[in-house]
Amino acid sequence: MKMRLLFALFNIVTLSLCAQIKHGLRDEAGRHIIPRGFVINTNDGEGEVFFNSDDYVRMVRMGANTQVIRLELGKLSNFAGGRLDENYLNKLDGLVALGRKAGIKTVFKMTVYGVDKFVWEEFWLNKHKEHKIYIKAWQVIWKRYSKEKWVLGYDIVNEPRKLTMDISYKELTDNYLIPLYQKIIDESQKINSDKKILVQSIFMNKGEAVDNNQYAEISSPIKRKNIVFAPHIYQNDIDLVKPVMDRFDKESTILNAPILIGEWGFPTFASTDTLISGRLGQLSYRELYIKTAEVFDTMGVGSIKAWFLGNRTMQNFMAGGPSTWAIFSDKTDAGTVERKYITDIIARPFPQVIAGDIKTFLFRHATRTLNVDIVPDNSKGTSTIFIGANRHYPDGFSILINEDIVLYYNPIKTVGLETYKAPENFSASNFIWDAFQQKLTILKWPEGVEKLNLKIVPGLRNF
Repeated sequence: MKMRLLFALFNIVTLSLCAQIKHGLRDEAGRHIIPRGFVINTNDGEGEVFFNSDDYVRMVRMGANTQVIRLELGKLSNFAGGRLDENYLNKLDGLVALGRKAGIKTVFKMTVYGVDKFVWEEFWLNKHKEHKIYIKAWQVIWKRYSKEKWVLGYDIVNEPRKLTMDISYKELTDNYLIPLYQKIIDESQKINSDKKILVQSIFMNKGEAVDNNQYAEISSPIKRKNIVFAPHIYQNDIDLVKPVMDRFDKESTILNAPILIGEWGFPTFASTDTLISGRLGQLSYRELYIKTAEVFDTMGVGSIKAWFLGNRTMQNFMAGGPSTWAIFSDKTDAGTVERKYITDIIARPFPQVIAGDIKTFLFRHATRTLNVDIVPDNSKGTSTIFIGANRHYPDGFSILINEDIVLYYNPIKTVGLETYKAPENFSASNFIWDAFQQKLTILKWPEGVEKLNLKIVPGLRNF
């Protein structure tokens, strides 16, 4: 009996330890950060895309603290048809500055767009020093932003391909992709060793997906520091979301790198904007996105949604008709008309920056409840929680901390947060609600508390 009890207790402790998230990043102060945001395109196929400060305010009000700017290789290199374009570099400077002003950090991701022809099979063989040309293009970016603290890092090869190369995915990964990563990382860290390096896996040929996942498995380490595993997931089978993410989790252990989902969200079809039910209807998308979001939150991974664009262009490469990854439906480059059946899930509440350690967090869409377990550390500075009250709590919200603190926000008043109950030594002035940015800032956690459970729930004095 005692042995069974001990074994049960061991299992509980083991499960508790396993539940602690391992994928968040750390900022310069050592705070636990969960990156979330959008892919920013400089070109959408119809022409150049331009953003302004209002677009970045809308990103912030959707929970963004990170942007991933897609670089065009043709404007940074002398691959056939390409050249270094100073105007393009100035445009990138502007996007980084817009992000900085809005409190959004930047990751750059290299795509092979803009060259006359990019042949992956030739690129891997490197017979004409393709790797040197590619790294030289990156060096332009590394040198330009080496001192820019608002540039978080670099996603160095976007969706690398095998195509017709007569080789297995494992051989391509082990013998070509990983050595290339090591070469690029070594060159990058000569210039800016403090930046994060994001890595992906091979994009598999059409029809070769495993569990409906188009990205080949990584089974060997890169053996470099400061790397982040940035897989993409465009899963449309709701039952396969967790198995695919579990596989990514195993790969992240092999790589010794936290996960930041570099792109996610199955594309919507033109018909989805007009349908409620059915396989391509909005209710199906809402359920799929909620399942994906809850798996992300349970694992504690950051995630970047494609794309922060309007619906100026759609593609016809999928059965079901024209489709897009754009989150807005108006026919402009930077849209404003949200596809709310997905954006309300994308813009869900979460802990953005925590002074201390985030042990677990999860937003339950059914109850509109955010639950966060924290080990606080006031020596690391302030904390920020995105709440998104304008879309999730139009009825107001309550903040519950452990069993003895209840604050609440009444949207029909203009007094900010109100205190319903708290210990005598509690200072409500340390909790600041910013209705414009939709964020809760905590200047200082309650003193003398080793662990905190923080909940955001709908309604006033709701506990």
